[in-house]
Amino acid sequence: MDENGIRTDGRRWDELRPLKIEVGVVKNADGSALIEWGKNKIIAAVYGPKEMHPKHLELADRAFLKCRYHMAPFSVDERKNPAPSRREIEISKVIREALQPALFLEDYPRTAIQIYVEVLQSDGGSRVAGITASALALADAGINMRDLVVGCAVGKVDGKIVLDLNDTEDKEGSGDLPYAFMPNLNQVTLLQMDGLFTFDEFKQALELAKVGGMKVYKLQREALLRKYFSGGGPETSTGSAEMMEEA
Repeated sequence: MDENGIRTDGRRWDELRPLKIEVGVVKNADGSALIEWGKNKIIAAVYGPKEMHPKHLELADRAFLKCRYHMAPFSVDERKNPAPSRREIEISKVIREALQPALFLEDYPRTAIQIYVEVLQSDGGSRVAGITASALALADAGINMRDLVVGCAVGKVDGKIVLDLNDTEDKEGSGDLPYAFMPNLNQVTLLQMDGLFTFDEFKQALELAKVGGMKVYKLQREALLRKYFSGGGPETSTGSAEMMEEA
């Protein structure tokens, strides 16, 4: 951050990157969503509920939830090996566990619900963007849900808590805190932390993540309503989070 508190991409500490969301972008999927968050471009597609294969993995009392997070070889600066990396395997698990509390899996026993998250371009915060897009794809597929799940990350840059890290801040900052929650139920489904935060910094980061997440939640709802009621195009949003006192 410079002496005026301006970040590398021109934002202030409490501003989200430009965000665009569209639902129903993959014709052959049961549900899908595209999210463009900063320079992130991510497609999430959902297939199911459908017959479980292999059969020995099916669960008698609920659906088996699968998730695959994958970064395209051209999604980063240097070509990535197309084989699944340890990071992709970890994020696949993180996304699945962040979404699972929102789903009524018991409504679909002995079936499989598959989520595919494809990162076409990566710019920091891809796991929370993937969670946000996947929740919309599940809703688009008609899966019974308690609430949408919203992801938003905060971090620590030059000793300052900031909202929505970009790639440079993610790599060079001193802290990163990915966060996901169900807004209506006020329940946290993901909380990770990398780096060092004081107790006050941690508390401030959680409050800021919730403020930013509520802005993303508003765009999620608008994207669903647009598809099913108005048929309009994707929504774009940019700007400051609300004042911390109003969180």
